[in-house]
Order: sequence, then structure tokens, then C-alpha cells
Amino acid sequence: MGKNDGQSKVLAQNKKASHDYFIEDTYEAGMVLTGTEIKSLRNGRANIGDAFATIRNGEIHIHNMHISPFEQGNRNNPLDPTRTRKLLMHKVQIHKLLGLSKQDGYSIVPLKIYIRNGYAKLLLGLGKGKKQFDKRETAAKRDAQRDIQRAMREKQKIAR
Repeated sequence: MGKNDGQSKVLAQNKKASHDYFIEDTYEAGMVLTGTEIKSLRNGRANIGDAFATIRNGEIHIHNMHISPFEQGNRNNPLDPTRTRKLLMHKVQIHKLLGLSKQDGYSIVPLKIYIRNGYAKLLLGLGKGKKQFDKRETAAKRDAQRDIQRAMREKQKIAR
């Protein structure tokens, strides 16, 4: 038994996803990786900022996910760091995602990569694209919340 059994460690996160999409639902998927890719992933050498998922022939794939080649790797290192990788999900979940993503304005967006129980997992979100005014509104809410927190801290300092 390892010390991290049952716990998850976030390796890469897509910070643009919450800015560009309203995330309505999340799904967990396993990834088909080579041995050197998982070693590179464990070192935190991944980027999912431009990645997206597609469903073809009942299988789900992730595109443009960048995993840097492992430095101590051998000839089994993949040549293309942004190659298309197959994701592992239950068929029922894939069909549900397919139906939901066919609706206008919805996309399957990768949110984060993490290790759980020794396996690399990818958290996918079903996102509806934000318009420009939605992005401004979200930023305004975040700034207002930050100002409220700052005022509360100042008030507590004065009360002491």
C-alpha cells in the first residue's frame, strides 16, 4: 500500500475552461498512455490548455493534449507530444456525452489531469460556450467578491 492510495494529485489544470465555458456536468475518464508518457505526466510535464475531446465510432479521443517527452526515455518515447489519445469511459457515459454535446453550443472540455489509485485520469466537462458579455459579468462578480472579502478583513483588523 502506497501513501497516496485513494487520494488524487492534480498534475495539470485547464484554467481557461472556466473562463470560456459554463461547465454544466463533469465526467471522469481514464487515458491510454505509453510508459514514458505516464512518467512524464507524473513529473507534471503536461498541458491541456488547447485540448478538446471528440467522439467517433463510439470511442472518445482527446486532441492537442501536450505531454512532453520523458528526458530519460528510450526509443519507446512517442515522437508526437500532441498525438491523439484514446480515453476510457463506460459506453453508457459516452453515449450520454455524445447526445448532450450534439446540442448547439456545447463542447467536451478537459478540465484537469490527476492520478488516482495509481492511474492517470482526465476530468472532462460538458461546457456551454460563454459570450463576451458573460465573461465580463463573471469577472465583475469575481472582483466584487474580492472587494467584499478585502473589506471584511479590514473591518476585522480594526475591531482587534
